[in-house]
Amino acid sequence: MGRDEWTRHRRYDRLPHTDLLRARYVRRTFPPHAHDGYVFGAVTGGVGEVGLPEGTGRAGGGSVVVTNPEVPHTARAGAPGGWAHATLYPASDTVAAIAAETTALRGTAGFSEAVVHDPYAARLITGVHRAAEQGDAPAADILLRVAATRLLRRHGGSLPTRTVRTAGVRNAARAREILLERMTDPPTLERLAAELGTGPFPLLRAFRERHGMPPHAWLTDARVRRARRLLEEGMAPAGAAAAVGFADQPHPGRHFSRIVGVPPGAYQRERARTYKTGRGRPV
Repeated sequence: MGRDEWTRHRRYDRLPHTDLLRARYVRRTFPPHAHDGYVFGAVTGGVGEVGLPEGTGRAGGGSVVVTNPEVPHTARAGAPGGWAHATLYPASDTVAAIAAETTALRGTAGFSEAVVHDPYAARLITGVHRAAEQGDAPAADILLRVAATRLLRRHGGSLPTRTVRTAGVRNAARAREILLERMTDPPTLERLAAELGTGPFPLLRAFRERHGMPPHAWLTDARVRRARRLLEEGMAPAGAAAAVGFADQPHPGRHFSRIVGVPPGAYQRERARTYKTGRGRPV
């Protein structure tokens, strides 16, 4: 990235199920991707655009980007000057526990809009970052819970449950399992369709409808997410690339960078600079 763009990935040892990210992007765009948990992103400068299957949301000052687990989305700057944000990535179980304790929501809690205007929630999110940077564990924990509670109460709801049992849905679900099982040597769309007893185009259509992106894009995102976990466990970037099936592709780090924002090595170094309890700076 250029000097006007930067990304800082962190974790805090007293918020073990929540990742922290501060970033500023001007030219960088992010292809369709999803996260295991929720995204709470406070826009701290400029304007960003978040694209979802149902449309694009613009996020300026005082806005919070909220996305549900496993929902594919894109991101890019929405103005020439770019955008900056402080983002929390709480795990699904963390948000579910907060929802059960502090709201009347039943079932799976989530959000129907990707961008909400809530300056107070945005300040709470940046407050979590500030508390983590200062090593103030009680404040970071409390602010995270208050921020999640406010977002859920003011902007959240119970996600509808759908039990669709069509052949297309079953094929899309099984295709996802096969791609995960054979991540290092995935079948072509034609081979995958033949194995499932359907045609390539019906499978492509069903997969897009079910998972929000075509199989090849979904597989790239799944590989990047698994590579992130391996890097966090200490595996070398080359080993992580091989373990997820990127080793035989040209420029394997490029796929990682397009979705995460930084190359694998830089991501691993940033993640190693964990905020420690009782210290006022990352180590």
